[in-house]
Amino acid sequence: MSADGRRDYDGYARLGLDRSGQAEAFDAIGDRYDEAFPHKDGQLASGAWLATTLPPGSRVLDVGCGTGLPTARQLADAGHEVVGIDLSPGMLDLARANVPEAAFHLGDLAGLRDGHLGTFDGIAAFFSLLMLPRAEIPYALRMLHDLLRPGGLLALSMVEADVDDYAMPFLGNTIRVSGYLRDDLRQVVRDAGFDIAGENALAYAPASTDVPPEIQIFLDLRRA
Repeated sequence: MSADGRRDYDGYARLGLDRSGQAEAFDAIGDRYDEAFPHKDGQLASGAWLATTLPPGSRVLDVGCGTGLPTARQLADAGHEVVGIDLSPGMLDLARANVPEAAFHLGDLAGLRDGHLGTFDGIAAFFSLLMLPRAEIPYALRMLHDLLRPGGLLALSMVEADVDDYAMPFLGNTIRVSGYLRDDLRQVVRDAGFDIAGENALAYAPASTDVPPEIQIFLDLRRA
């Protein structure tokens, strides 16, 4: 912890990694993402927990907001003040059209370290942290913890898989992903300072592909 009370994130985003390829992949994917993933029952349920558990008018950050659907739209419809960030300019253009009342910013997750967007009552991080190497995920979780006000909520989703920075084909592009087995993920979030208020796991396969189903884990977390 630094002298001003904020955690030291010197280890985060200093691994010499190039994330530009991730952004370019999602720029190319565009609205095909929502076409390929038309049914987001787990994400909708976790988003509903966040939207209804927070007091009305809460300030909520959507990390890796993508097209703004369904999460930013869901949170805004519930009357919350929504701020979204994403690496992909193309995705942000879609998000601004889909959720015009929200504020969207182009940026890397690591860029939140300086606190320029302020603090939040809630955060949604659906499948955004899996884009990081495992070495960075604990730093990212601790940073999100510190962006939350006391008692703040985090809706988190990951894919259950024992992989680290694994290159995989995705809608005609290549992205790099990481994952944890379930018990390991629980330990990582607890170590970052969160209590687990709820958990759900669903098998999911994208539409119009022959990819086998993946196990998606949704954790409802509270800042301890």
